[in-house]
Amino acid sequence: MLSQIERGQANPTFAVVWSLTNALKIDFSALLEGGTAPVETGSVEVQTSSHTPEIKSDDGRCKLRILSPPRLAGTTEWYEVEIQPNGILDSAPHAPGAFEHFTALTSGLEVTSGGTTRSVNAGETARYQADVPHRIANTSSEIARGLLILLYH
Repeated sequence: MLSQIERGQANPTFAVVWSLTNALKIDFSALLEGGTAPVETGSVEVQTSSHTPEIKSDDGRCKLRILSPPRLAGTTEWYEVEIQPNGILDSAPHAPGAFEHFTALTSGLEVTSGGTTRSVNAGETARYQADVPHRIANTSSEIARGLLILLYH
């Protein structure tokens, strides 16, 4: 896989990049920023906002802040989601058995999984299959926010 990535023949998934950085003991956020993030010792680990990795959609209308630790990539991942008005976070199917839990922090959101679409308002949680095409859409005229947990089985 590394050889294919180096030759530009493969585009690694987020989980693959996360696993590689974890195996190489490289802080994922430092990889994105090109610097190094201080690692705290002790029983409480704090990830500063400036070192919290972000993923943006190609159109820039959707932003996901990666809240889960690198060691859980590919098993349990969680994100803070922000979607601009009328923005859509489209997702291709994840691994077989994958399931998402999306909790809306604002109203005006719709979740689609497979052929089913449901409205999700502030405080509500949608749980759905993520091993089929799925999306979260902001149907409002305000910025929408939520928390997303992706579980791989």
